[in-house]
Amino acid sequence: MLELKNLSFGVEGNDIIRDLTLTVPDGRFVVITGPNGGGKSTLAKLIAGIEKPLSGQIILNGTDITDYSITERAKSGIAFAFQQPVRFKGLNVFDLLRIAAGKKLSVSEACQYLSEVGLCAKDYIDREVNASLSGGELKRIEIATVLARNASVCVFDEPEAGIDLWSFRNLTRIFENMRKNEEGRTIIIISHQERILNIADEIVVLADGKVKEQGPKDEIYPKLAGSELAEEPCGRLA
Repeated sequence: MLELKNLSFGVEGNDIIRDLTLTVPDGRFVVITGPNGGGKSTLAKLIAGIEKPLSGQIILNGTDITDYSITERAKSGIAFAFQQPVRFKGLNVFDLLRIAAGKKLSVSEACQYLSEVGLCAKDYIDREVNASLSGGELKRIEIATVLARNASVCVFDEPEAGIDLWSFRNLTRIFENMRKNEEGRTIIIISHQERILNIADEIVVLADGKVKEQGPKDEIYPKLAGSELAEEPCGRLA
């Protein structure tokens, strides 16, 4: 279970997260949505350890990880996927998966992770993680590294950013499969896209650095249409 207790964060006197408290039980698929500038991406970075709160606690499975570094949090079971995946010149996909797994991987094991995200392994296993890959390909490779990590909490910051409609549809199918097949794994996605909101167990609406709404999808989603709480209510990629 992931617990955020009275978290606050700001930059140069500007409060971004304000005394925020949120609990995410194990094995839940949670989508955090809300207006632009509401603190969604900042919250994701606080969970991953990229940013450190000014006050409050982050507790994972009963352990206070507030002061843990990014590496320590990764070892504790938290994985983070950026809006724009990092490109690594000179590093191929197979090596990236081995680094993510933190152990020796066979080619067949690495290929399995690629297959799970809808990539033909033989076409990608030796590809360099550089500008030759499209945004959609990079997103799926990044998700494959998250799977290889076998993390207990996976945080995705606006995975729809920078990809086309076809890639987004495939990405949504991957998340649906993760939800069905990865029992016990907690998935947290920052998004306002309808397709992603519709496969959530719970929706959290964040605005002005605070949780404004939280509850089951069937309860929260109908409130978003036409609401000022959503950045793009029922948003679609077109």
